[in-house]
Amino acid sequence: MGKEFEGKTIFITGAAKGQGRAVSLAFAKEGANIIAFDLGEKIAYPAYNRSSNEDLEKLKDEVEALGGKIVIYAGDVRKAPDVKEAVERGIREFGSIDILFSNAGIAAYGNSYELEEEQWDAVIDINLKGGWLVSKYVIPHMIEQKSGVILYNSSIAGLRGLNRMSHYAASKHGLIGLAKSQAIELAPYGIRVITIHPTGVNTPMNDGLAEMEGTTAEEIAERSAGNLLPVPWVETEDVVEAVKYLASDKARYITGSQFVLDAGLLTR
Repeated sequence: MGKEFEGKTIFITGAAKGQGRAVSLAFAKEGANIIAFDLGEKIAYPAYNRSSNEDLEKLKDEVEALGGKIVIYAGDVRKAPDVKEAVERGIREFGSIDILFSNAGIAAYGNSYELEEEQWDAVIDINLKGGWLVSKYVIPHMIEQKSGVILYNSSIAGLRGLNRMSHYAASKHGLIGLAKSQAIELAPYGIRVITIHPTGVNTPMNDGLAEMEGTTAEEIAERSAGNLLPVPWVETEDVVEAVKYLASDKARYITGSQFVLDAGLLTR
């Protein structure tokens, strides 16, 4: 039995850690070529951000150990030259980009009326503008090949408000508007566009948020409790399975939709 994504190429942002890393490794196991994009350096806000060039290099080693092919690029999703160069490098190496998993994102707490302008801009620019900017440079290649899947990793925060996370919720709501509009634009070219909405996911970001709040990841999970199923969060492999399904031909008629992975939170 062949590998599900043999010969396909997936471009993943926020690839060095957490959900992006898990998706990179899973798709490599399924025969896909990987273009892994991540910041590679600490940013001013939020201070917990710890992705590094070493994380990207480690991912490269792990993918190659699986027999996979990978291009890594340390860049900023807010900067057009970085994104453009990464896309062009991936196309030169692999010839196509068949799937985009737009995953790069940051989160932080703060009352809307107390946020600094720079804090608002950082979250909106990475989570929302970054998603648009990567798609801007990937889409022309998908149009040329008349196929492709674009998956934006939103959040339950894209479907509801969150206390002290207005900038995060606004950015994740914005991805829905972007995806729905692109789904209409791109349907004639056979390109599907979908947003994914997990509840809290068990990744190092939880430790970062806890550090900023002076608490623990477990306390963060308890504070945001509300999943209908008795789990504090979902695991990265749950996100992986959602991405694999939505990127596959099994989901060939799904576009412009919101795929909810919330352990029942929104039902409650």
